[in-house]
Amino acid sequence: MNAIMLRMPAVVAATGDARSTIYARISEKLFVSGVRTGRRSVAWPSSEIQAINNARIAGKSEEEIRALVDRLHAARKAAQ
Repeated sequence: MNAIMLRMPAVVAATGDARSTIYARISEKLFVSGVRTGRRSVAWPSSEIQAINNARIAGKSEEEIRALVDRLHAARKAAQ
């Protein structure tokens, strides 16, 4: 199954957050890191973005979102 990959403008649109906010959340481990799609490009699996959006909508705490991000990264690594 191929995942739909989103580039930064689509991630900004999907989350409603600014690019700088997304990168700040990545550094705080509150958002998944991008996947390298080329030498100078990254994209994010849409399913991971949706999972994080759902957690935020559900009012999950930062600790719960960090745990979700860890699980998403682990699942990504296991799928390789």
